[in-house]
Amino acid sequence: MSSNALHVPVMLQRCLDMLAPALAQPGAVVVDCTLGLGGHSEALLRDFPQARLIALDRDPSALRLAGERLAPYGDRATLVHAVYDELPEVLDRLGVPRAQGILFDLGVSSMQLDEAERGFAYAQDAPLDMRMDQTTGVSAAEVLNTYPPGELVRILRAYGEEKFAKKIVDAVVRERAKEPFTNSARLVELIRAALPQAAKRTGGNPAKRTFQALRIEVNGELAVLEQAIPAAVGTLAVGGRIAVLSYHSLEDRLVKQVFAAGARNTAPPGLPVVPEQYQPRLKLLTRGAELPTEEEIAENRRAAPARFRGAERIREEVGP
Repeated sequence: MSSNALHVPVMLQRCLDMLAPALAQPGAVVVDCTLGLGGHSEALLRDFPQARLIALDRDPSALRLAGERLAPYGDRATLVHAVYDELPEVLDRLGVPRAQGILFDLGVSSMQLDEAERGFAYAQDAPLDMRMDQTTGVSAAEVLNTYPPGELVRILRAYGEEKFAKKIVDAVVRERAKEPFTNSARLVELIRAALPQAAKRTGGNPAKRTFQALRIEVNGELAVLEQAIPAAVGTLAVGGRIAVLSYHSLEDRLVKQVFAAGARNTAPPGLPVVPEQYQPRLKLLTRGAELPTEEEIAENRRAAPARFRGAERIREEVGP
C-alpha cells in the first residue's frame, strides 16, 4: 500500500502558509501531531529545508507507512508512537524545549477510512473495531455490546449530535440481547430501520452520526483533544504558530475556546493598566474558522467538512 497514492492532504497550502513565518529560522522544530500517512509532514520537510520535524501518531500502521514516505529526509524526521496529548512529554524526552510550529489534522485518517478491516467506514461491511491504535483499548463492538443503555444514549447525543439516539439505542439493546454486534453492516441496517422516514431523506447516510459517536468514544478523542490543544500552546515558543484542522463542530468548538481564552487578557475589571501576567498569550490568525475552497473539495471530497484555525504565541507565561 502506497501512502503517497492514498493521501491527499487537506488544505495543505493554507497549513504551509500559516506555519511559514515561524519556520524560517535554521533549526526550527515543527510538530505534526497527527502524522497519518505523512502528506502534511512531507510537505513541511520539503518546503522548510532548515526545519526539523517531530511527528506523532497513535496508529502503528500509519507510522510504518509514513516512515517509508519520509525516509528520504533522514534524521530531519523523528516519528513517535504517541497520542497528541502526550506532546509535552515527547518533546521533553527528545530534549526539545519549545516548538516553532505545531499542526493538528484531527479526525480519522484516509488509511483508517479506506482499510475496511478497521471498521471506521459505514459504507462497507467490516468488523466493528474503530480503534486508531489496535494494540490497546476497547472496540466499537465492545461499546455497543456492553455499555448500559443510558450511557449509549449519552454518547450518541453528545458525540454524534444524534436526535434519535434513544430510538437507535432501544433497537441496539433489543438486538444485542439476541446476538452480540460484530460487524458494521448489521448496525447500519438497524439504524436505517430505527429512524423515521423523514430523517433518512436528508443529511447523507443515516449511520454517519452514530459511527462518529462510537469512534470518538472508542478513541477518547474529545477528552484527549481537551488536554492536547492547551498542552500544545504551552510548548510553543514565542513567535511560534499552531494550525488546527477540525472536521466536526465538537472538535472546532474546543479549539475555538482554547484559542479565544489565550487571546484574551485575564485582568480583573477596572485596572487602569493591565499587568503583563494578564496580557494575552496568543494572537488569532484566522477570523473564525476558515473553510476549504470549492476547488479543494472537488480535488478531495474529505476536505468538505474541514474547519481551519490558526494562532501565534506572542508572550511567555508570566507568574503573578
